[in-house]
Amino acid sequence: MSVRLYVGNLPKEQVEKDSLAAMFVDEGEQVSTKVIKDRKTGKCRGFAFVTVPSDEVAEQFIAKYNGQSFMDSPLKIEKAQPRAKTEDGGEGEADGAKRKGGNGNKQRARKQQPGANRQDSFQPDPRWADQLSKLKEMLAASNN
Repeated sequence: MSVRLYVGNLPKEQVEKDSLAAMFVDEGEQVSTKVIKDRKTGKCRGFAFVTVPSDEVAEQFIAKYNGQSFMDSPLKIEKAQPRAKTEDGGEGEADGAKRKGGNGNKQRARKQQPGANRQDSFQPDPRWADQLSKLKEMLAASNN
């Protein structure tokens, strides 16, 4: 049974399949490589997939190449997560985000809670939460 591995932290520029495959040349013909590219620009989206023949080879591959430098970036290699099924029965990305923009998780949360108010579900960036609460207090004080 073949195992698909996620190869992350690739530079977001022109990365060709052959250049990445050359890094894994020691593994021979038993691995296949697929660089994921942006449809519009043709540049690497920052990740790729490598398919190896078994779990044993996958573990060895991860141990050998995880953290290795490729084009001045340390690779992050782990077993790929299967795509999650979406509510409409199709397949989505593993993190639940929709393929064409937007945040699938927030949209799905609103669908699950039809009576939810958008303001109630909004979560401020925690880095700015203190400033936001001070601003709300100032606004409330100026309205009184």
